Amino acid sequence: METLFSRKALSIAITCFTGWSCALLAINIFRDYVFGLFVWLPFVMGAISTMIYAYKNTVPRKKLVWNAQVTLLIFCAGLFTFAWEGIICIIMAAPVGMLFTWLGARAGYALTKKKVNGNTLAAMVALILSVPLFMAFEHSVKQEDEIRYVTTSIEINAPAEKVWKHVVVFPQLKEPSEFVFKTGIAYPINATIDGNGVGAVRHCNFSTGSFTEPITIWDEPRLLRFSVADQPETMKELSFYDIHPNHLHGFWSSKQGQFKLTSLPNGHTLLEGTTWYVNKIKPGIYWAVWSDYIVHKIHLRVLKHIKMLAEL
Repeated sequence: METLFSRKALSIAITCFTGWSCALLAINIFRDYVFGLFVWLPFVMGAISTMIYAYKNTVPRKKLVWNAQVTLLIFCAGLFTFAWEGIICIIMAAPVGMLFTWLGARAGYALTKKKVNGNTLAAMVALILSVPLFMAFEHSVKQEDEIRYVTTSIEINAPAEKVWKHVVVFPQLKEPSEFVFKTGIAYPINATIDGNGVGAVRHCNFSTGSFTEPITIWDEPRLLRFSVADQPETMKELSFYDIHPNHLHGFWSSKQGQFKLTSLPNGHTLLEGTTWYVNKIKPGIYWAVWSDYIVHKIHLRVLKHIKMLAEL
């Protein structure tokens, strides 16, 4: 006779296998990190784990929801173990996954309470098939990239002429003390330049490689603007393996940047750093919080270094 424990184990096993199969499809076949992966897949996982566990069994809703979250945890552990993702990216994605797994579990519970046991298998198959179909639909629909920008400012006790030379190039920065950069997120190390004026090529060197930045505006000592011709990976994944997931290549991309210097009445200089970038990972409203925060921390690291040099 089947026990509740064996049914629980079956619900976790089937759901995780389904999740890993769909994640592999999204990451390595469609190469998309959008709603199908981060929203619909967790929802479906929450629903089917609940429907399997509760099928012809009376299980408290709280226990079903908890089982769905444990299933998500095991699914994420598998992504890390199979070297598909690093731990930091899994942690960043976890809040969205947990929310939609919870919603899916609630939906699965509602279905079981409606006494549709005769159609449970068909409902689960339909839910499972809906994931790759949704992913395929998203992959076929090309959306225009949204360009976001982040501006960070700092006041420097030095004239703009002195600040300018440390904006164009700056020497080696100290090892970062910020926690975010200790997780593998790329951080700036130094900046060099080949040439002078418009057409010169600036190289902002990061922990993962170099940003190649052709100068488009050289208005000394007021504005330095540059495009981005090439850029390195956005982070080094924390993993037991040397992994380079697809989302490190082109899903977050810097388009252009600038340093604006404004002379203040007190003889100081207001230095503003701005980055225009695209983040293709969805849902954008959630991932923009992370990306804006990281860009702001990168700006601060550079601006504080320039301030220190200019005020010597």
